[in-house]
Amino acid sequence: MTASERGPRERMVFSAAQLIRRDGVTATGLREVAERAGAPRGSLQHYFPGGKEQVVNEAVEWAGRYASGRVARFMSTMSRPTPSRLFAAMVRQWSEEFSSAGFAGGCPVAAATVDCADSVESTRTASAAAFAAWRRPVARELAGMGVPPRRADALATLMISALEGAILMARAERNVRPLRAVARELGPYLDSATVQQGGRADL
Repeated sequence: MTASERGPRERMVFSAAQLIRRDGVTATGLREVAERAGAPRGSLQHYFPGGKEQVVNEAVEWAGRYASGRVARFMSTMSRPTPSRLFAAMVRQWSEEFSSAGFAGGCPVAAATVDCADSVESTRTASAAAFAAWRRPVARELAGMGVPPRRADALATLMISALEGAILMARAERNVRPLRAVARELGPYLDSATVQQGGRADL
């Protein structure tokens, strides 16, 4: 869905996610969310009676759905998918963004977790759910590539954790080096987890 196709509510959720990924939750104001979305300030109370907490939670939920949808799009471009190629595609999304747009924006789910996990229970829950929404399709695709199902979830967790850490380091260094490093070093390990024809992976 393009920006022009979104209604005011969807635009505000999207705008909140973009501001959170750039500035964090604390520095994101509702006035700025409305202005960025091109929505009247009064519409915030109409659409989000729970105030900023509701806006933040829905932005985090949106980010989880977006990340989940990206997994399917990555897979659709691969004629011969492997765990390393899926991870490389996940990394490449961020490397290309940082190279073209700079390092101002990170992951909104990570930002909300850092800012709110110890202070706002509903946002902590939303962040956990968003990571799970991202992890599940990664695990499902890994299992489809031959990773034993009971290991696929753990490897999906590893992939997302490594990517999130590399995103933070890349922003700190203003360099995509950490992203390239995790893709290069983790790729062979991920591929080694697949069950080969006539053989088996470590369980």
